[in-house]
Amino acid sequence: MPSDDIRALYADHLSTLTERADAALARGGFDQLVIPSGTLHYQAFDDRDYPYAVNPNFKHWLPLTNAPGSWLVYTPGQKPRLIFLQPHDYWHVVPSDPSGAWVEHFDITVIRNADDALQHLPDAAARVAVLGEPQSALGHVVPNNPQAVLAYLDFYRAFKTPYEVAMIREATRRGVRAHRAAERAFRAGASEFGIHLAYCQAAGQDAAELPYGNIIGLNEHGAVLHYMDRDRVPPRPSRSMLIDAGASYHGYACDITRTYSSNDDEFQAMIDAVDAAQRGLCDQVRDGTDYRQIHQDAHLAMARILKEFGLITVDAETAVQTGVSSAFFPHGIGHGIGLQVHDVAGFAETDAGGTIDKPDGHPYLRMTRVLAPGMVVTIEPGIYFIDMLLEELKQKGLADSVDWARVDAFRPYGGIRIEDEVLCTDGGPVNITRETWREIA
Repeated sequence: MPSDDIRALYADHLSTLTERADAALARGGFDQLVIPSGTLHYQAFDDRDYPYAVNPNFKHWLPLTNAPGSWLVYTPGQKPRLIFLQPHDYWHVVPSDPSGAWVEHFDITVIRNADDALQHLPDAAARVAVLGEPQSALGHVVPNNPQAVLAYLDFYRAFKTPYEVAMIREATRRGVRAHRAAERAFRAGASEFGIHLAYCQAAGQDAAELPYGNIIGLNEHGAVLHYMDRDRVPPRPSRSMLIDAGASYHGYACDITRTYSSNDDEFQAMIDAVDAAQRGLCDQVRDGTDYRQIHQDAHLAMARILKEFGLITVDAETAVQTGVSSAFFPHGIGHGIGLQVHDVAGFAETDAGGTIDKPDGHPYLRMTRVLAPGMVVTIEPGIYFIDMLLEELKQKGLADSVDWARVDAFRPYGGIRIEDEVLCTDGGPVNITRETWREIA
């Protein structure tokens, strides 16, 4: 996207954030908003720090993802201020001078020592909402994370500005390129670790920069929902790959999952069936749709595939009602995405708080809100062959609902998951992942 377009989108984005901050501060009875970028955390009994993770509330305002010890200060009616820590340091690379389309919108003060920020922060008598983790406390400026302010800001974070959608699209471009490289590595016979390296190389990001740890499971490992062990030696034979991996751009994440069979076999046919069902579920991402309904429809769709491939002996409706479908599809249909892979306020009832309950029997659903324009969500149905959950069916007296010989035929392949990011609009849904895949292909 041309830089002038990004500049305009960012200006509008910042205007939206200041409007939301004004309303949130008024709601909580505060005069100023202070957001620390976060600090380094050190491992117990060691002098090594964990990988730094920026405060998502901080990177919502400006695309600084590696500036520990910095602060954002916003006072309604005034230009936002950035207190930017740029230490004298010969042990590490010092953060570069702030640059980009966002700089002109901030008053920037550079400090050389973390404690120097205190003289530029509000005094102890001010009514200040400080959004951050406890370790970010500096003198009298201690994160208080007022519920009224956070509830309001988190609720509206679900509605992405055009700037945010552009950032998610760019993250998705990096993710799609990396997914294509990972598939090539799989087909060439690489190990899980080798596929991971090919992915990182194509994304141009190492493990600490990715929005979450790559899930790359060959064969039976695809049945472990968050498999991250990454064997160094490829299995023989290498039958299948499930890869759930994302990429980042200016603090925004993408989240994509694909499944492949090494041959044009029955497992590939099942992958194709899940893919077709997933596309239909993506089409339900529309204004006014209850996200819980998409989840429940996904269970019915996966149960029909289970029946089609002879894995269950009961009809799809019975499989859903008795919980048989949950043994094969045990997670939620997806989640909100943006500054975080699992974005905040997925259960928020209103901008003042409250919770929208999950459907009975579905404890792992990560979002229960009604969809509206601006929301970006993932849709990720799956079918897995998980020994523990299948054994539980037997213990519940539901063994006759399953054709165990058919299950045994598919166990060596692990499982299937297909995941896209979808933007809800005033009209039809926009499948960001599929659009980007076509663009790059």
